[in-house]
Amino acid sequence: MHEVHSLKRHAATATRPVPIPPKFVRVLRAHIKRFGVAPDGRVFRNQARTYVDASADGITWARARKHVLTRTEVASGLAKRPYDIRHAGISFWLYSGVDPAECARRAGQSIEVLFRHYATFLDGVREQANRLIEQSMQEWGRVSQGATLEG
Repeated sequence: MHEVHSLKRHAATATRPVPIPPKFVRVLRAHIKRFGVAPDGRVFRNQARTYVDASADGITWARARKHVLTRTEVASGLAKRPYDIRHAGISFWLYSGVDPAECARRAGQSIEVLFRHYATFLDGVREQANRLIEQSMQEWGRVSQGATLEG
């Protein structure tokens, strides 16, 4: 279960930089300062400083969901597994207007995979698209109006 392996479809020595916002860097640094890291560099470990057992991980995750989500959100299956956070994060990037090519690069996937697996369950996409288009139209209007006035 805890075998060491390379990134999917990459050489064993390959690495992938994962840029994160400065706010999350501060949270991660504070966690490491408080709890340290395992001898092999892992951030999360059990009290014996070894791997967190998958069953313990699931139990903790289920408790956390009940603590922070509403009953409706828990019943909906929102963030049912820790891996769902990846889906939520990538979807949030897309929703926030981050270029899909950059989202795919950060996720280590192709744009095709990105849209097939992540973009299909975004809430509020229509409203976000309308806001982005409206904002661009206003900027374009100001630029073209300025060009007309100057020209």
